[in-house]
Amino acid sequence: MLTEINFDGIIGPSHNYAGLSPGNLAATKNRGETSHPRAAALQGIAKMRANLALGLTQGILLPHARPDRHWLAALGTSYDHAPPHSQAQALSASAMWAANAATVSPAPDTADGRCHLSVANLVTMPHRSHEWPETLAQLRLAFADPAFAVHGPVPAPFGDEGAANHMRLAPNHGAPGVEIFVYGIAGGPFPARQHPDASAAVARRHGLDPARTLFVQQSEAAIAAGAFHNDVVAVANGHVLFAHEQAFADKARFYDALRRAMPEVEIVEVPAARVSLVDAISSYLFNAQLVTLSSGEMALILPSEARATPGVWNWLEEHVAGNGPIRRLEVVDVRESMANGGGPACLRLRVVADPATVDPRFLVDGARLDRIAEVVASHWPEEIPAGAIADPGLISQIEDARRALFEALGTVELIDR
Repeated sequence: MLTEINFDGIIGPSHNYAGLSPGNLAATKNRGETSHPRAAALQGIAKMRANLALGLTQGILLPHARPDRHWLAALGTSYDHAPPHSQAQALSASAMWAANAATVSPAPDTADGRCHLSVANLVTMPHRSHEWPETLAQLRLAFADPAFAVHGPVPAPFGDEGAANHMRLAPNHGAPGVEIFVYGIAGGPFPARQHPDASAAVARRHGLDPARTLFVQQSEAAIAAGAFHNDVVAVANGHVLFAHEQAFADKARFYDALRRAMPEVEIVEVPAARVSLVDAISSYLFNAQLVTLSSGEMALILPSEARATPGVWNWLEEHVAGNGPIRRLEVVDVRESMANGGGPACLRLRVVADPATVDPRFLVDGARLDRIAEVVASHWPEEIPAGAIADPGLISQIEDARRALFEALGTVELIDR
């Protein structure tokens, strides 16, 4: 009964371009531009519809309370009196990127036979560091069944950014797998966000077999080029690792260790001579969802920017036309998320579990997505221009919109966490 469920974050009504993440080149490039929260959320919903059409199981995580008045109160201020940089940090909708919500180890990998989730602490960025309490509340509600163990955050100062720096390979989703934790040490002018001690702590908490757990350093070149998370340069699914040639600091050692732990692994490496790090990162080629369809084929769910980048699309078409493991390319439009530095894979958290053990309010079908889209179309701001975040009318609209969604989904107990 174990199934891979993709939990996508619903893009919240405060989605704006404040450029708060050094090292996230798309986010900083678009700082101060006008955002379109309604279009952004509808694009995310359309991506979920496309996943359902592919036969995938789809879940949701919900927008956080924004502005985060609890966090501002802990700083001794309120939204009205906070300086502009604190207002922006309190209003950020970055929790929409569910890949940063938690690290997930499915039951076949853990010592106690439960699916373990550790909420990410995100302490390296002020605007994300206050996400974990609300994320944890949602995880504990969605995964309250005894089949799950939900853990609090790794303590500071060890930065943990969740599944964006974690990969799992297995013969099939329900079989024991190899879990790979990717950490950073340095990356030129940009911070390395995943601390090796945080990765090791999560692995110990989850009761993983050391023989089937790998800790791998991300290359400094990748971080310096804008790969602020590993999922910008590598993604894994089933027995396939899909990665850029320059993703890892010591790829030869990593590949050897991976082949020893899982002899049937198939490594698909994109050469830098064909696709540069610059093109891989700007197109988010690897920040795609690599999924297994009911036919057994693997599909790559890509942002439209990948198709618009000639070197990337040429390589993909050659791979699909050959005998490689990726057999289908599915293109989605998530341009509003891309402009803020997150592609299709950023928006989802993969959880291998029996869907019957998940709170049904966090699972969706076409009708439920219709209801969410109705709320978004009626309540989400159409746009947020630069400088508008101080407007009390906008803040009221953002808070009212979230309340309307939670009432529609029957999750009102989470409104004030």
